[in-house]
Amino acid sequence: MKNSGINRRNAIKGLAAGTSAAFFSNSMINSINAKEKMNNLKLKGNIKQSVCSWCFPMLSLEELAIEGKRMGLMGIDLVNPKGFSTLKKHGLESTLSTPEKYSLSEGWNKKENHNGLIETYSKVIDVVADAGYKSLFCASGNTFGMDIEIGIKNCEIGIKKILSKAEKRNVTLVMELLNSKVNHPDYMLDKSEIGIELSKKIGSENFKLLYDIYHMQIMEGDIISTIKKNHQYFGHYHTAGVPGRNELNKNQELYYPAIMDAILSTGFTGYVAQEFMPKGKDPIKSLEDAVILCDV
Repeated sequence: MKNSGINRRNAIKGLAAGTSAAFFSNSMINSINAKEKMNNLKLKGNIKQSVCSWCFPMLSLEELAIEGKRMGLMGIDLVNPKGFSTLKKHGLESTLSTPEKYSLSEGWNKKENHNGLIETYSKVIDVVADAGYKSLFCASGNTFGMDIEIGIKNCEIGIKKILSKAEKRNVTLVMELLNSKVNHPDYMLDKSEIGIELSKKIGSENFKLLYDIYHMQIMEGDIISTIKKNHQYFGHYHTAGVPGRNELNKNQELYYPAIMDAILSTGFTGYVAQEFMPKGKDPIKSLEDAVILCDV
């Protein structure tokens, strides 16, 4: 694969530029030690929340797990099997697992990728299921000039070759909707209607869309209406502030309590994962604030 999922377009490099990992680690450990003395957050828990590991490169998975547990998070998103033991140690779920390596640009919409993807996903479905987890990330890939309908058909053909195994092992394949305007130029599944068309063609409860609120606000807006109308196709949600993918605060254009109310009104019982890049000086406080805001 060309890209490792944990890089997510090299966001970590930009965040940590000029700062040593040791500084981040020591700083975060001190912060965590201080906060261990605090009481755990008491959440309503109507929305089951998690957090995306890649957004907090200043924290090790262990540190993020400690903080997440204190905040009442149910688990951590975008963790590959190497991290499962850490999550289990802290009583957390891998709320959206990934293969050890994956690509956002080279995905299921190219037939020449199918053999490698089928081999990878056939193995990781078993690993995820054996660990007791239920959701596995996948990506459509970029179009590279391909007609969208051909790309959708190719995704359908490829996904259906591993679908029976996913169904048998009770693992849901979750394909993400990403924006092609700002962060992921040429990504195929850049609008909800494209993902929904693919979902209808696949026709299985073990294939769902990751409705990323940040990405879809950039591409099409109309977030609450889209969720209410099409929730049956959405198996997972991600958050972030627009613009900038930063904190869920007054400096961004989305009002997350209303969005969470809309998700809750659909009867959704899956996970909503925080996927913003903390811009403030205290990333742990930023995460805590977001968790509280989305706890409707």
